[in-house]
Amino acid sequence: MIQDIAPHRLDNQYHPGGRPEPDDYVMAFKGRELLCRLEADHLELLRAGSLSEELQDDLIYLFSIDDRAFYLAQEESGFPEGFDFQGFWPRRWELKVPQEIMFAYATGKHLADWYRTNRHCGCCGAPTKHADDERALVCPECDNRIYPRLMPAVIIGVTNGDELLVTRYSDRPLPYYALMAGFVEIGETLEECVAREVMEEVGLHVKNIRYYKSQPWGIADDLLAGFYCDVDGDPTVHLDRNELREGTWVKRGEVPLQPDNFSLTCEMMRMFNEGKM
Repeated sequence: MIQDIAPHRLDNQYHPGGRPEPDDYVMAFKGRELLCRLEADHLELLRAGSLSEELQDDLIYLFSIDDRAFYLAQEESGFPEGFDFQGFWPRRWELKVPQEIMFAYATGKHLADWYRTNRHCGCCGAPTKHADDERALVCPECDNRIYPRLMPAVIIGVTNGDELLVTRYSDRPLPYYALMAGFVEIGETLEECVAREVMEEVGLHVKNIRYYKSQPWGIADDLLAGFYCDVDGDPTVHLDRNELREGTWVKRGEVPLQPDNFSLTCEMMRMFNEGKM
C-alpha cells in the first residue's frame, strides 16, 4: 500500500525551529494540486534552496523520509519559473514517481489541509500560533489547543461465497472498480458503520464482520479500517444511485484490480482474488 515505503523510513515527529537545508523538499497545495514540475512521466519537487530567504523563513516543517526533510509553503506565488500547481494525482497510474514520494504527497496534503483550516481558533476566532513543544496549533487568547485531525472511515469487502461485491462511485469518473467505503458517524463503532454503509449503499444485510488492516489515507484526511463481511440473506443489490453507479458480484480470481498497490481497496480485492481472505 502507499505507506509501505521500506527500506525508506518516515519520521513524523515534529521538529520546530529548524532551518531547511538547500536540498530539502518543499510542498505547496491548491486542493489536491501539488506545486511541482511535471514533464512527461517525470515529477520534480521544489527544493528549499531555490526559494528566496523570505519564503524560506515562512516554511513549516512537515516530516522527514530517511534524512531528507519536507517543508510546507503556504504561499501560492513567488516560486521559481517552471514550477506550478499540477493535478497529478488523477494521473498517478501513468507517472514514474517513487512510492515514498507518493506517500509524502498524501501525508503532506493531510497536514496542509489541517494547517489551512485551523488558522483561527474554533472557540473564540483568534488567530492561532504554532506550539513550541509539539505539533499543535494554540490559541493565545483562550488556550485552545488543536491537534491534527484524523477522520475514521471503513473500506468494506462484502462476500457471497466465492464472489466479491465491487462498485463504482456515481460522482467520480474513475476507470477502476473499488470497494464500498464510508465515514464513521458520531456514536458509532467501526462495525456498526460497516453494516450501515452496506445497507445504505447496496441494500444488503451483512454478518461475520471481521477486521483486516488499516491505512493512513491523507488524500481525504482519513484513517481507513478495512473489513470483510458476508452477505446475510438475499444477495440482490439495490443501489443508492446518489452514491454508486454500479455494484457487481465478481467471482474469485476474476476481480479486476487497479494498476497499482497504493490503496487498501486494491489490496483487499487482490487478497480475495488469491484466496487469502
